Amino acid sequence: MPAVLITGAAAGIGRAAAGQFARDGWRCVLVDRDGAALATTVAGLSAPEAGRHEAVEADLTDAAAIDLLTARIGPLDALVNNAGMSDRANRPVVEQDGDDWQTLLALNLDAPARLVDALTPRLVVGARVVNVASGAGLRAIPWRGAYSASKAGLIGLSQALARERPDLRVSVLCPGFVRTELVDRLIASGRLDPARVTAKIPLGRMAEPEELAEAIRFLAGANGAVPSGLLLPVDGGSSVFGGSQGFAAAAFEPAPSDTPLRLQVVGDVAGKWSAVGQHGDGYAAVLDVSPLAVPGGKRLAAVHEAARRFAREHANQASLTLVLPADAGQDWRHAGDLAAARMLVATLACEWGALALRVNALSVSRDDPEAVAPLLRFMAGAGAQYLTGQVLPVA
Repeated sequence: MPAVLITGAAAGIGRAAAGQFARDGWRCVLVDRDGAALATTVAGLSAPEAGRHEAVEADLTDAAAIDLLTARIGPLDALVNNAGMSDRANRPVVEQDGDDWQTLLALNLDAPARLVDALTPRLVVGARVVNVASGAGLRAIPWRGAYSASKAGLIGLSQALARERPDLRVSVLCPGFVRTELVDRLIASGRLDPARVTAKIPLGRMAEPEELAEAIRFLAGANGAVPSGLLLPVDGGSSVFGGSQGFAAAAFEPAPSDTPLRLQVVGDVAGKWSAVGQHGDGYAAVLDVSPLAVPGGKRLAAVHEAARRFAREHANQASLTLVLPADAGQDWRHAGDLAAARMLVATLACEWGALALRVNALSVSRDDPEAVAPLLRFMAGAGAQYLTGQVLPVA
């Protein structure tokens, strides 16, 4: 039976992730400083076939508390560093001294590194480490102290860890706005206007914690299907939106995350990618590999035509996943065309969001469908309905 340790598991994304892992038969070791809420979370989990879930009350800003974890748990197949906190002082950075944000940095940035070090004797070879950062690590959020800096630091730490520890599979998840219990309380108190929030999100809605849990479960259980060092923004497209025009609220409810995938493969000239497809009824998705078949300098046109073809056949609630080459080849003149093609993916995500039409791409260094099939199917499917506008590199 696989085992996972999840920090910040008493509420929000961590609690939703624990529920997902437990339903899939994992044994969960849940860590949080809120012992009462943690006990409630554990009590609500489905029981594994053997063994039992475990709750560990701990303050992860305390290095000594982290060291104590090693002595009381068994082997781990996955570590999910989800615990984090924000700065709600609403003061400029220059008006804060080091003491104001030391606790925040200790939890958001230092604790994940300390946990990897402390738990290394318990992490099996090939164990997955999923670090939960934030969209705030991709773009600055002012008047939040060191929050953006800490999350950018966690992204950098994760990618460095992937290079340093080839025995681990490391990924970093960047959620956007998620409708957690804290967000619900802010809305109820009038401190947060949901309309202003969703106007900045191409998909026109906040994510539910369960949607991020789906991504965590995939990253933690995908073995070699996810390249180590992968950065996955699951944010409704907000990280790729750079304009001033607001978005309308979502007109379509997400399909159930367990909806079967119906994946049509288009543009497979060489006949290598057809096996990635899935037939039958379910969430409509298209995998278009035509940009791989065209010569350098023609990728932008290929993505444009793929988008036009997809839009003619899908009015709403579907996904388009493209496969692009990782580089433009030997001729530097083609680099601009390929960069333009990547930006077109982001532009399409912003324009299509109100229709719940998603578009993403994989940037591949070799033509190997089998190696990337699990990631492609996840991106295309109903379990990733808050993922859009992203071009993910796969070495």
